[in-house]
Amino acid sequence: MWLVTLLLLYSLQEVHSEDVSSTRLYFVNASLQRVTYSSSVGVSLPCPAGGTPSAILRWYLATGDDIYDVPHIRHVYANGTLQLYSFLPSAYNSYIHDNDYFCTAENQAGKIRSPNIRIKAVFREPYTVRVADQRSMRGNVAVFKCLIPTAVQEYVSVVSWERDTVSIVPGNRFLLTSFGALYISDVQKEDALSTYRCITRHKYSGETRQSNGARLSVMDPNESSPTILDSFQAGEVYAGQSIELPCIAGGYPSPTVRWLKDGRPLPSDARWTRRLTGLTISDLRLEDSGSYACEVTNSFGSKEVSGQLHIIDPLRVTLSPKNLKTGISSTLFFTCTVEGSPEYTINWYRNTEPIFPDQHISIQGQHNDTLQITAAQKFHSGAYQCFASRKGHTSQDFSIILLEDGTPRIVTSFSEKVVNPGEPFSLVCEAKGAPPPSITWTLDDEPVVRDSIYKTSQYTQSDGLTVSHVNVSNPLIRNGGVYRCVARNSAGSAEYQARINVRGPPRIRPMRDMTAVAGRNTYITCRVIGYPYYSIKWLKDGMQLPDNHRQVLFDNGTLRLTDVQKGADEGTYLCSVLIQPQVSINQTVHVSVKVPPLIQPFDIPSTSVGKLIYIACVVSSGDMPIRITWHKDGQLIVPGPTSGVAIETKEFMSSLQISKVTLKHNGNYTCIASNAAATVSWERQLIVTVPPRFVVQPNNQDCIYGKAGVLNCSVEGYPPPKVMWKHAKGVGNPQQYHPVPLTGRIQIMSNGSLLIRHVLEDDRGYYLCQASNGVGSDISKSMILTVKIPAMITSHPNTTMARKGQTKELNCTARGEQPIIIRWERGDTVIDAERNPRYSITINKKGDEVISTLKLNPADRGDSVFFSCHAINSYGEGRGLIQLTVQEPPDPPELEVREVKDRSMNLRWIQRFDGNSIITSYDIEYKNKSDSWDHMYTTRNISPTNNQANIVELHPACVYSIRMYSYNKIGRSLPSKELTISTEEAPPDGPPMDVILQPMTSQSIRVTWRAPKKELQNGVIRGYQIGYRENGPGSNGQYSIVEMKATGDSEVYTLDNLKKFAQYGVVVQAFNRAGTGPSSTEINATTLEDVPSEPPQNVRAISVTSDEAVITWAEPPRLTLHGVLKGYRVVFWSLFPDGEWGEMQNITTTREQVELRGLEKFTNYSVQVLAYTQAGDGVRSNVLYIQTREDLPGPPAGIKAVPSSLSSVVVSWLPPQKPNGVIRKYTIYCSSPGSGQPAPSEYEANPEMLFYHITHLSRGKQYHIWAAAVTTAGRGNVSSKVIVEPAGKVPAKILSFGGTVTTPWMKEVRLPCKSVGEPAPTIKWTKDSEDSAIPVTADSQRQIFSNGTLVLRSVKAEDSGYYTCTATNTLGFDTIIVNLVVQVPPDQPRLTVSTTSTSSITLAWIPGDNGGSSIRGFVLQYSVDNTEEWRDVFISSSERSFRLDNLRCGTWYKVKLAAKNSVGSGRISEIIEAKTHGREPVFNKDQPLLTHINSTHAGLNLQGWTSGGCPITDMMLDFRPKGTWAWQSLKANSTTQLFLSELREATWYELKMKACNSAGCGNQSSQFATTDYDGSTIPPIKSARGEGDDVKKLFSIGSPVILVTIGVALLFIIRKKRKEKRLKRLRDAKSLAEMLISKNNRSIDTPVKGPPQGPRLHIDIPRVQLLIEDKEGIKQIGEDKAAVPVTDTEFSQSVNPQNFCTGVSLHHQALIQNSGPLIDMSDIRPGTNPVSRKSIKSAHSSRNRYSSQWTLSRPSQSQSTASARTLTSDWRTMGSHGITATESDSYSASLSQDTDKGRNSMVSTESASSTYEELARAYEHAKLEEHLQHAKFTITECFISDSSSDQMTTGTNDPADSMTSLSTPSEPGICRFTASPPKPQDYDRGKNVAVPIPHRANKSEFCNLPLYMKTDPFFRKQGELHDPCPAVPPREASIRSLTQRAYHTQGRHKTLDSAKQQALTLGHSGLGSLGASSGTATLPQRTLTMPSSNVAATASTSSTSSNPTNSSNKMGGSRDSLLESSSSALGRLQKQSAGAYSKSYTLV
Repeated sequence: MWLVTLLLLYSLQEVHSEDVSSTRLYFVNASLQRVTYSSSVGVSLPCPAGGTPSAILRWYLATGDDIYDVPHIRHVYANGTLQLYSFLPSAYNSYIHDNDYFCTAENQAGKIRSPNIRIKAVFREPYTVRVADQRSMRGNVAVFKCLIPTAVQEYVSVVSWERDTVSIVPGNRFLLTSFGALYISDVQKEDALSTYRCITRHKYSGETRQSNGARLSVMDPNESSPTILDSFQAGEVYAGQSIELPCIAGGYPSPTVRWLKDGRPLPSDARWTRRLTGLTISDLRLEDSGSYACEVTNSFGSKEVSGQLHIIDPLRVTLSPKNLKTGISSTLFFTCTVEGSPEYTINWYRNTEPIFPDQHISIQGQHNDTLQITAAQKFHSGAYQCFASRKGHTSQDFSIILLEDGTPRIVTSFSEKVVNPGEPFSLVCEAKGAPPPSITWTLDDEPVVRDSIYKTSQYTQSDGLTVSHVNVSNPLIRNGGVYRCVARNSAGSAEYQARINVRGPPRIRPMRDMTAVAGRNTYITCRVIGYPYYSIKWLKDGMQLPDNHRQVLFDNGTLRLTDVQKGADEGTYLCSVLIQPQVSINQTVHVSVKVPPLIQPFDIPSTSVGKLIYIACVVSSGDMPIRITWHKDGQLIVPGPTSGVAIETKEFMSSLQISKVTLKHNGNYTCIASNAAATVSWERQLIVTVPPRFVVQPNNQDCIYGKAGVLNCSVEGYPPPKVMWKHAKGVGNPQQYHPVPLTGRIQIMSNGSLLIRHVLEDDRGYYLCQASNGVGSDISKSMILTVKIPAMITSHPNTTMARKGQTKELNCTARGEQPIIIRWERGDTVIDAERNPRYSITINKKGDEVISTLKLNPADRGDSVFFSCHAINSYGEGRGLIQLTVQEPPDPPELEVREVKDRSMNLRWIQRFDGNSIITSYDIEYKNKSDSWDHMYTTRNISPTNNQANIVELHPACVYSIRMYSYNKIGRSLPSKELTISTEEAPPDGPPMDVILQPMTSQSIRVTWRAPKKELQNGVIRGYQIGYRENGPGSNGQYSIVEMKATGDSEVYTLDNLKKFAQYGVVVQAFNRAGTGPSSTEINATTLEDVPSEPPQNVRAISVTSDEAVITWAEPPRLTLHGVLKGYRVVFWSLFPDGEWGEMQNITTTREQVELRGLEKFTNYSVQVLAYTQAGDGVRSNVLYIQTREDLPGPPAGIKAVPSSLSSVVVSWLPPQKPNGVIRKYTIYCSSPGSGQPAPSEYEANPEMLFYHITHLSRGKQYHIWAAAVTTAGRGNVSSKVIVEPAGKVPAKILSFGGTVTTPWMKEVRLPCKSVGEPAPTIKWTKDSEDSAIPVTADSQRQIFSNGTLVLRSVKAEDSGYYTCTATNTLGFDTIIVNLVVQVPPDQPRLTVSTTSTSSITLAWIPGDNGGSSIRGFVLQYSVDNTEEWRDVFISSSERSFRLDNLRCGTWYKVKLAAKNSVGSGRISEIIEAKTHGREPVFNKDQPLLTHINSTHAGLNLQGWTSGGCPITDMMLDFRPKGTWAWQSLKANSTTQLFLSELREATWYELKMKACNSAGCGNQSSQFATTDYDGSTIPPIKSARGEGDDVKKLFSIGSPVILVTIGVALLFIIRKKRKEKRLKRLRDAKSLAEMLISKNNRSIDTPVKGPPQGPRLHIDIPRVQLLIEDKEGIKQIGEDKAAVPVTDTEFSQSVNPQNFCTGVSLHHQALIQNSGPLIDMSDIRPGTNPVSRKSIKSAHSSRNRYSSQWTLSRPSQSQSTASARTLTSDWRTMGSHGITATESDSYSASLSQDTDKGRNSMVSTESASSTYEELARAYEHAKLEEHLQHAKFTITECFISDSSSDQMTTGTNDPADSMTSLSTPSEPGICRFTASPPKPQDYDRGKNVAVPIPHRANKSEFCNLPLYMKTDPFFRKQGELHDPCPAVPPREASIRSLTQRAYHTQGRHKTLDSAKQQALTLGHSGLGSLGASSGTATLPQRTLTMPSSNVAATASTSSTSSNPTNSSNKMGGSRDSLLESSSSALGRLQKQSAGAYSKSYTLV
């Protein structure tokens, strides 16, 4: 085991050493390549490179020279910053101030260098700028340019222009260009009255200059051709930038400008903008490169300016791999990937040094972009950099390479284990090394052979890791033992071993005798097989080992001998294995020790030729026999005369003798000694030196100019001598020798001679051959080289021309060694000037040249021959030929066209007179017909022997103009006659461009592309073929083809019905009339993953224990996964006996089994399993039901014991909270501590009984009583003990228990209250309301039985609460509290649309409140928008999104959702609408409607229809002759070609086409005329009076009548609809009122002492409609009336407290957008509390709307009567009396979602600012503006809804909402805005607001007051500091707080924190005085406080101010004031209180 541990530690150490260190290098700013600075400022330049840990930073010049500090000029800081100081011009040094620098960073990782940085200093030098006067015609454009001196033009730019000292603001007629010019458009006479100046600024010095004032001369328009005023030139611009190409021209009429690119008009592109200043191109791309031309034209001529624009893509370099760590001898490949413009060069560096190819390094690739290092060595480590450069721009990348020793190391191994026979096991061994090692296996030192038992495998991963496995399938005992894996490579080996024990009888394998090598370590393994055994011992000579420090015995029985010694360690070893006590088995092994030979070191001294040498090799130790041999340079030495070596060998010594040393004896000599133990060697080098000597000495020699020459010099010696040649110019005594520069022309040969390949005159002089090899003295020898010049012609023309009759001179110049003779020849005849007077010859000498002139006078046609001049001297002859041609230009050829094809044409011509000169060539020029000849194409140098030619590479479907020229030696002929031809169409040459695949769904891929390049279309693109195939196993590789018609330059097509999560290859081809073009490169895309469509298979559940179960399953079928299986999810939940579901839990795993632990005991569970992919969860398996096993029950939940008589007591108890099984019985224990009984008495009770009567007890004794429950598993824990004493007089006690009772609504509930006592107690039930208890009285729904049980029938949500039962008799009382929780149907979920496609809609939702019962599922209903046929879909309760598939394309759908719980289905969500993608068909206007027309037929182009994304289903056509009534109809298939036949000849027709799909129909109409019988066309129909005019007249008369009739009908319909909507609103309001009335008719809120609550108010704005509803009916006061009379009875002071709620719904036409239906913000489900559900109802919706809430309430105090009062919707007509308010539930009442249905009553907002603006408009429209002038406008909460999550982030003041943070209103989601009416600013203001009547409350009334009134001092009695209300009992308080946390939706009232109460108190401080003075008081309200004020200050200010307009915190009613207040109100959010009057706007 120690050996295993050591090996494991070694492996871990090796793995750790492989970790990448933190050493690294980096660039801070690698793009910095140019720095320009002002000489007066200087510059500080940090090194752009760095490293971690800190690197050494150095600066260099680009030449590689180190830079040095120059005082006050240049300095380099220690941190690598280069400082160039400011300097005077006299101190300028170009070496410092205008040079290329680079910086290096070096640390342990390597060394990198930055690109060269050009640093240039700019002087402050004087300069002036000027502007020249200009002339322009009125109405033209004037151009002023600022002329800047060239020397500073790079640094000076124009910043502005002035006109008469006033800066010109660009706009109107004055334009400033990007390059600083001033353009004045539409020049007027008054422009000549001003002067114009430019202002410039120096970029580096900041100096500004003002130019002179220039004038403009304005002339009257004069007809003239265009004149270019400003133009552009060629240039280079980087991609992504913008450029302005100026092109301004003058002339009259004003010229038009036309832009061309590469000879073609500019295509439409939004990046190209044509302005008055020229052409502006933004966001430049590489394809924008080309030749740009600007043509300006008017009726008097045209001009053109052109230039070449080159777009450069910046270079980007990527070097891979990065930070490589590998072993020595590896092969490394570096790839330098360069992106950007081409024409770059690549340079490689290692540690900043250039890399050159050698035996290890090779540089490959077209651009040298691949670097290969073979057999890498340690010195190859470092930083490698690749630099790419292009025209001064450089980019680089680098990689850090670390080379380490590649010796193998074991990184993963196996451990010792014990297995049973037949139990398979597997061993793994993983090793790393360089090169990757191979792994072998042994078992007890025997190789593991692959057979039926052993299965071995081995493979190497991409990272070089070698993995080897040994699998033993059916092991036997003999397969146990020590397994060893050995990893080997060329660098070494590593091994690991561990024992595998196979159970069975132990025995020892036979062990072979071993041989150990002395001085080394050896291991002796006891080859034990079988298991178990007790121990393994080793003995030698009867002594147990180990017995010395060199022996170590490992736990696995292996004995290690360290530093083996022959005498001590040789012998027989005994392995003894104890297999049983006192029973051992033994096996012996003999170890022999061999001693290896040891060679005494020796050296070989250097010697020289001819000497004797003797070398002795002595072996000092080692076992005999020893064999000694000698090797030289790795080869065995054979002694003898041939080798000159003699060898003498004795027993332990061998000597090598060389009697006469020669050069061949140089080399490495090795002595090798070997015996049975080992082989050792010793090697040394013999060096034989020979001084240099000449073999061939140099001698003086002559060389001929222009020929090759060799200067002989050959030497020998050892080491081989180095030869150096030197040269001294001149022929006298040599002055000074200089080394001969070795170039390609001059080289030193291998034997030392000097080779001059081409002798020049400068080569003459003295030459010195010098040789040396470090042995002896150098040798040298000089020589003289003389260069001889042969006669040569140095100056003569090859050809010359002469005109007939002219005099012609022919000159010939010769030079060379004198004398030179020159003669002339004409053809082959020597010219004799004396005999032929037409010729004369003259000779002149000029220096060393001879000039001969031949004169012809006159020249005639016969002189068109060759003349030659011959120059001759002693060293050679030169001849010069002169061809004289007497000629004239040729005539143009006669050209004709023989054949024209799509890409070529065949021309033929005849050449007439050639001008007495041979036609040298022909040129054919051709161009596009529309282009000028400046943009022509040329086929040049056509052979003069040809009379025809094929012009190829023409563009198909183009019109060309062609002309031709012929050439001779004189020149070019005139052009031939111009011909015009048209090429045919050809299949497209280019594939569609920019093919992009975008997976849309799991079964569709969108294919987008652009048409082929215009020049490659070869005609009109008619359509495209899209080929697609599945690239995967099992696919046939064949393309499926779909075809579509072309619609424009960009196309899109969606491939549907594909396989899910499958890879598809797609190609696109374009076709025209001629055929199909090439396909695009196949692009692959994979359809999106989808969820698995099948659940896991074979799901099983096993209950293991009472709290643990095991779920197993199998993987779903592979074909149904539709993606990469990420894992499984097990969903389970408990099912309680009452039908409730427990919390749904899930466990995610990647295995196919999971253990469910911590389950509830004896509980039913539902289990489902699903598989999930990246796309989401798949289909769940069927619900599997399991039940955990029974266990011991828990203790009874409670126990009571009360005396019932003098000898008996009654015991009651509660069942255990966790029965953990079926309760079989209860055991009651009774004991008396002082009775002396050892054991308590036991009583048994049936499980149905929860009380027991114990009798026969003793009077006056105390008894201890406890109980326990019993299941089949046994007796559970006992309850707590209670002490009781029998008594005759018993105080009232309650045997029943309190607690929480949960029940579904509308059920009957019994709350027991069993009591005992003497006398018999009386029972009283009360229900808690606020801080008081309300007695429960019997009625139709409530009944109290004689035994005290309270029965509640048809319970509702309002019945929830705390019920107290009190039993009372004369001796005492007892109380229990029961918390009743009523479960209701769940609240409506918040439904939104997530995504849509052509056939699906994905929905997401956030569930509402679950109503106290877990949600069982959701029911989704959907229908087409214009139908009411709803379809249902049931969805699991855990889902939060769902996709509706197989929908109609381009169709609106209505969707609604409802949740279900154990109680039933809840409220349905708002109906939302969504539309699938797609639109109706549209006819492409660029397509012709008719393909061809003749006299009786017309072909229709049905391919011009675009489907709009939805397939076209119907095509209908109507046509008729023009002027007739009857239409003829046809139906057609959109994919077929349609012909209209049997038409009339020469007739005009009207045509209407209608194409329909599921999204709608598109229409197209046209007119056409058939041709005459002879094919001629007919003229358009004249406007003469005819039948059609009658129709028009009838139409003109009838139209007004029809319009009036339609208008009246529409008005009637609209009024009827409005009436129906009003009636609908009345019904909705009535329903709402009834619900509210029923809600408030509850005895739990207030004592039932008065008539039922009645009034409910509904306000619908903008058409203000007030409804007063009560149980008797509805009173409609009027549609447009603003006031509602309210009777005295309804507001009588004797009436019990009533709630008066106002719901306001705002709809504003200004806010209407097409964004969705109204959201019903009301929460009017019976028996629910919508206020407590605010956090649930705040989910995102795609359809938006404002909802608002106003709440008015009155307290329980009586009020004085009043005759009548009026309540208005804007609260402005209230008198001095008002309505007193109490807290009540708030409701938002809005129109039904079916009212005003459609998309015209929707509201949305784009941002927070528009939200405030539109909300302000809504206020104004609601006529609340005056009231809101002093309102506080705040954002109370904002939260964001994510359709994929249930989480919400909110912010609010309300603790009940549990919102903690604010999010910005501009986020998608919901914001709620609160506008609170003002506090009473003064007494007058209070008269115009609905107010309560103030009064002092007595104690009982005070306890019923709302919290906000309790905090007001007005309602407290003087001196009463404590709370007069009774305190809540601690037990009840704790139960309440616990219940509120557990089920928050039952809490009806909100409790303000102390901060809010304080704010309220401060805000209400003026109520007392207000009430005393006026008798009225406003309700406490929140007030808008400005930033400089606070609440207290506002209150005090308000009490003293009588003018509301002077209030410091008044806010105007305008929209702006609301906007201003919103921001300030945010900061005071935490200071606001929840006033009684608050208006809440919920914005979705």
